[in-house]
Order: sequence, then structure tokens, then C-alpha cells
Amino acid sequence: MIELHRITQRFAGPKGPIEALHDVNLTIGAGEIFGVIGRSGAGKSTLIRTLNLLTRPTDGRVVVAGRDLTALTPDALRAARRDIGMIFQHFNLLSSRTVFGNVALPLELAGMRRAEIEATVLPLLELVGLSAQKDRYPTQISGGQKQRVGIARALANRPRVLLSDEATSALDPETTRSILDLLKRINHELKLTIVLITHQMEVIKAVCDRVAVLDAGRILEVGPVREVFLQPQHEVTRSLLGETIAHELPPALKARLRVQMHDNHAGEKYHHLLRLAFASGVDQPVLSETMRHYAMIDFNILHGRIDEVQGQPFGSLAVLASGAPVKVAEAMAFLRQRGVLVEELLDLE
Repeated sequence: MIELHRITQRFAGPKGPIEALHDVNLTIGAGEIFGVIGRSGAGKSTLIRTLNLLTRPTDGRVVVAGRDLTALTPDALRAARRDIGMIFQHFNLLSSRTVFGNVALPLELAGMRRAEIEATVLPLLELVGLSAQKDRYPTQISGGQKQRVGIARALANRPRVLLSDEATSALDPETTRSILDLLKRINHELKLTIVLITHQMEVIKAVCDRVAVLDAGRILEVGPVREVFLQPQHEVTRSLLGETIAHELPPALKARLRVQMHDNHAGEKYHHLLRLAFASGVDQPVLSETMRHYAMIDFNILHGRIDEVQGQPFGSLAVLASGAPVKVAEAMAFLRQRGVLVEELLDLE
């Protein structure tokens, strides 16, 4: 559905060109909910504005639904953009228009007749749960309702792609969950491809099928959400995951472990710091079973979290295993046989 081919975006800066995106290649399948995550300044907003050519790339091609947007004439590009809806962080509603009027605006600009506009807008307001608010103005509704108006407006032209630029970052957690549930329902019922730009791993975890990690204008890794959460390949990804799935040990715990592991030999026992990731079998006593099989090893759970990713159980634990190295290695193999991802952490810096 969406293909980015070697996208580079440079802007003029006081000290020379600034490269906001560098050689970005990305493919997003039809019907996916695809997330792009990164820190502030990573290039996320530039990337999403490139997808509909609100920002034209310095180099590279943007292909949406088989059309190379970068090769279209201005008139053809305007027509192509009707297939791409967009929702924004700060809603961008017109205060002088009602809820109905804001959703109707793109249809009016397209020259649609009043009866057709009403036949299009009213079902959209029902879809987003705002039928009762259709005659209210933006100052008379909540932030979550304003975002629902923005979503309905983005859907007015019946797009095939919906872009979301930090659409939940200005909302409280409960409202965020309701908006994400709405986006999932829209994706399912309307078969839309949705691209979410966010700095919130909780958003990625809740709704996305796949995710790309962006840093300093470069794609660091791309993959199914569960795989990226289970085995992040870059330090930036591990940092972004943070406490969402307990990949990062708290600094105070790291400090204590550095002292504890400085003299790593006590009789026949060595300390091994392990990260255990459970993609399945969270409800099975895998760790206690390992303890029974390897009674000569002491296991101390230091940090962790059991949660869900896309409705599927997921767990991550940091464990200090103390015992003879050969026995610890056997215990690690035992855990892997039962579907647990096991990583020995050697660097506590």
C-alpha cells in the first residue's frame, strides 16, 4: 500500500543543510496498523508529512496504492491526497464551525451537494460516537471528543490510508485508550491502512501490527511489534521500551548489581544476570520448574513485568542466577526449550 524508496529530506539551517531523514526505505502493507516511534527530533513528523507530500522529499520516491506521488502533477497530487486522511495532535478544528460543520468542510471544498454531505457526515458521526454532539462547537466538547471530530473529518473523503501524527499525546490515559480502540475498530470495519506516529510505546503496544524505530532520521529496525518488544536490536529501542516491558533495569538496581558482581566468585558459585522474555506460557510455572530441576542454582528475581502486547500475554524478567557456570548454562538451555528467550546481560554500564 505504501512504499518509501530511499527518502532523504534536507532543510536549510544556519550552519548548512540539516538532514531530517536519511535514506529511509519502508513498506507498509494494505490494512496494517503501522507504528513509527522515536524520540523528539527523530524525524517522525517530517516522515509522516512526506507520506502525503505535504513535505516533498529532497531525494527518493513515495508510492501510495501503486501511484508514485513524487511524479504527479499538482492537480493529480491534490486528487491523490483524497485517498490519504490525516489526524493531528492538536485537532485543528475551526472554532466557528459546529462538529457537523468541521466534518463536512472537506466535502464542501470538494463541491459535494448538501444532501450528499449529510448522507456522508451523519454516519461518520455515529461511527465516532458524536451523533448527539453534532450541533455543538469545539469549545463545548472535550479533548477526546475533539479528536473524534478530527478522525471523522479525516474519513470524510473515504480515504484508503489514515495518517495519525501524535494523535493521542495531548490526551489523558483513559481517553487515549478510547481513541486507540476507535482506530482499531475503524481499521477493522473500513479496512483502512493506518500509520501512527508516536513517542509512546504504550500506543504501539496497544494497536500496532508492525513498528519502525526512527532515530536521527534513520530507520534502526522494523518488525512485528511482539518481535521488537521481545528482542530489541538497538539500544535506542531498548531505551524507548523502558518501563513499558521492563527491559531497562532501574539505575539504583544497576549500581547494587555492579558492586555485587564485582567479585563474581564465591566458592563454587558465580553470579549470572539474565533477562527472560516470555512470549507465551506466561501462565505456566516455567521458572519454578527450572528451580526444581536445578536445585543447586539460586534464582533471585530482580525486576520485571507481566503484561499484554496486542492482547497476547508477554513477560520480561531480570533474574540473578547464582551457581556453577555449567549448571547455569544447562538451566538457560532448559528455559529456551520451553520457549523462553534468554539473554545474559554482561554490561551494566
